[in-house]
Amino acid sequence: MLPQFRIQTSHPGMPAQLLRPHTPPALPDQAERLARAERQAAVVQALAPLLPAHALLWHAEDTIPYECDGLTAYRERPMVVALPETEAQVAAVLKACHALDVPVVARGAGTGLSGGAMPHARGVVLSLAKFNRILRVDPRSRTATVQAGVRNLAISEAAAPHGLYYAPDPSSQIACTIGGNVAENSGGVHCLKYGLTIHNVLQVRGFTIEGEPITFGGEALDAPGLDLLSLVVGSEGMLAVTVEVVVRLVPKPQLARCIMASFDDVRKAGDAVAAVIAAGIIPAGLEMMDKPMTAAVEDFVRAGYDLSAEAILLCESDGTPEEVAEEIERMSAVLRGCGATAIAVSRDEAERLRFWSGRKNAFPASGRISPDYMCMDSTIPRKRLADILLAIQAMETTYGLRCANVFHAGDGNLHPLILFDANDPDQLQRCERFGADILETSVAMGGTVTGEHGVGVEKLNSMCVQFSTEENEQMFGIKRAFDAKGLLNPGKVIPTLQRCAEYGRLLVRGGQLPHPDLPRF
Repeated sequence: MLPQFRIQTSHPGMPAQLLRPHTPPALPDQAERLARAERQAAVVQALAPLLPAHALLWHAEDTIPYECDGLTAYRERPMVVALPETEAQVAAVLKACHALDVPVVARGAGTGLSGGAMPHARGVVLSLAKFNRILRVDPRSRTATVQAGVRNLAISEAAAPHGLYYAPDPSSQIACTIGGNVAENSGGVHCLKYGLTIHNVLQVRGFTIEGEPITFGGEALDAPGLDLLSLVVGSEGMLAVTVEVVVRLVPKPQLARCIMASFDDVRKAGDAVAAVIAAGIIPAGLEMMDKPMTAAVEDFVRAGYDLSAEAILLCESDGTPEEVAEEIERMSAVLRGCGATAIAVSRDEAERLRFWSGRKNAFPASGRISPDYMCMDSTIPRKRLADILLAIQAMETTYGLRCANVFHAGDGNLHPLILFDANDPDQLQRCERFGADILETSVAMGGTVTGEHGVGVEKLNSMCVQFSTEENEQMFGIKRAFDAKGLLNPGKVIPTLQRCAEYGRLLVRGGQLPHPDLPRF
């Protein structure tokens, strides 16, 4: 049983000192728990004077909601959760944690899908949830300055009266935050034409682990010196804690129309994607769904999808009415030439949004047909889309699990959703092996293990397959330059030499994969 604490307070609601009563010598397990309790007491005592009482959580019932992000297969209860309300409080918390050698995991909305926000058992979760203000929308410079906890969609809503919007649109945009988007370099269905987060962010302000302010980029079109902005975007909270972001806004197009093209063969659909780009056309969006996925989403949202097709493509054009008409005609010709069995073009805005509603709801639709799913994220050359789909179909037989596929086809970013039941440990193991197989097959095809969801803890082993020991050491060198003690989001993204060596032995032996040392359900 954990020791009980008596709290002395200097004013109501704020613990100033936590005193543990005398306890008899402990057994090994008890000693470990006692050490955790003592460390927790020291951290709470250090942070309590820095935050309002309601902004510091350490009781189990208060910290459990922070134990995982969208990747729920791996969980860890944080020792302490801090919810600062001002930048001064963020800096003070970081300085205190640095002085105590306490790990810090920054957290936004928790919608990430790679375990990047999974807490450290002996660390602090630093939630930016209260940093939710849009500070400025400047229509003249077409920028918005927002705090890290602002929802992605809220930026476009605030910019709409000026005829502007924020282009990156992850499927979770109704909930995900801009700070999390910066951490993961998030994308979305319209990023083929308008770019990922990195292409739509001008400046990131935050704090180092020592609590020192730091700015990446600037509000001008370019910033002097090394391009550290490109370094911090996608760094998964390992280099700094983001508190404020300046984003680019783009004009809302006069018109947008969407083609839904049906194919009776996945190879024809994959080849059509490459053919559209090869024709010199860059659609506003180019997405692909296979038959299991279209069936799942059609039952969920009634988007009007062709359920007889083996795969469908959604191809969008936006711009002036004249530009859209010409591009729709050109894309339709290319798609027919690649063997499309049916082509439907949205007749109005309502139908266009209905076509996209299915794609945007692919994840919740999958949740209706399976107790659990694991969404993978890798990127391959566009010309290999059909090859990876056929490989995944073969893996379904190998691992005895179903997989529904949705792709950001235009840039080769895959999102296979492996369907399983987490209550069955064997299914979880097979799901992990299935996911690792997809990632490493993508690398073998000339791709990479992530496109926009990050590495987190989920893809640590697969990083060993993509990068050499020397390359990983270079990444550790960058990490040390910003965080010499390794306290910001430790144990994520970059695999250690020991992990890679062990993973190599497991591959040779055909052992259990891929995360034997991570806490699970």
